[in-house]
Amino acid sequence: MKKILFLIHDLGQGGAEKVLVNLVNNMDHTKFDITVMTLFDYGENKQFLHPKVKYKTWCKKMVPGNSQLMKFLSPKRLHKLIIREKYDIEIAYLEGPCARVISGCTDPTVRLVSWIHIEQHTAKRAAQSFRSIAEAKKCYRKFQKIICVSKTVQKDFQRVLGIKASHEVLYNTNESNKIIQLSEEIIHDIKFDTNKINLVGVGKLLKNKGFDRLLRIEKRLLDEQYPICLSILGDGIQKTELQKYVQDNKMNEKVKFLGYQLNPYKYVAKCDLFVCASYAEGFSTAATEALIVGTPVCTVEVSGMKEMLGENNEYGLVVENNEEALYQGIKKLLDAPELLKHYKKKAKERGKMFSTEKTVNAVQNMLLSL
Repeated sequence: MKKILFLIHDLGQGGAEKVLVNLVNNMDHTKFDITVMTLFDYGENKQFLHPKVKYKTWCKKMVPGNSQLMKFLSPKRLHKLIIREKYDIEIAYLEGPCARVISGCTDPTVRLVSWIHIEQHTAKRAAQSFRSIAEAKKCYRKFQKIICVSKTVQKDFQRVLGIKASHEVLYNTNESNKIIQLSEEIIHDIKFDTNKINLVGVGKLLKNKGFDRLLRIEKRLLDEQYPICLSILGDGIQKTELQKYVQDNKMNEKVKFLGYQLNPYKYVAKCDLFVCASYAEGFSTAATEALIVGTPVCTVEVSGMKEMLGENNEYGLVVENNEEALYQGIKKLLDAPELLKHYKKKAKERGKMFSTEKTVNAVQNMLLSL
């Protein structure tokens, strides 16, 4: 049995945190002795870990500016301080501090894996949790395998840092059957107006998720008398700003802030169109889940979307990553009910690509090959 450590910053409401829990819960526990370790003991997803998955943490409370503070110690000292047990494979499941810690392992018998979730775009950004670009390159060269969540992320990472380690693309794990089952739950807290086209966006309410431009698009479409409503699932530091925009523009009846939901699927499944307005993504968990429950997707072009929806928009609509293009894309679907119906059918078809079994087996085969 291989002893595996997954290190992640925390188990908050982000996509990487959710798919890690999905992955470890569904791995073969007769072949893998799995420990999930967080740098900080925080997050809603901790409660969903399978009882057979061991959980450890380094710090009980989140420390402000932690990635900067950790730079005072070398990767070797950090590893000695944080990872106190012997494992066969150590996995940094997020870029930055986790990769820096795991790269400090000095035991040549331990296999090291780094998971890259988002495009870095520049070497400076890829190295922001390291002392320098040179240190980032040195640390990432320590890994036997670098896993990227999409081909776009892989190409970007190779371009900005030029690491020669073995690279592989492995898609995120979603609990497809569970998602479908949960999507059928009855909604008691709100009622969707079936006479309206119901749009939905899901994610942390942060600037890079683009909810501000989605609200501006919503206002334009409402001004043009389109019969639409928008539901936003998620929480975050931008919430007050977004709510103020809605109130100032008298859109309270047309925009619902539903907060962070343990079961977002029942809401997404009842909506007519999932919209991703993000400035950057890795391989969008929320968009994948929308496909699984059969909700059509309209998205700006961010990492992984063309892999997910097809180079020629076979399974959903991908537009240029700007506000005007997204407005035109949503409008195109609102003006063509048959096209929206077509994408609903194609969403269900594409959702089958992301079955739990396929994605978990791919990860297990990679780990056994190290």
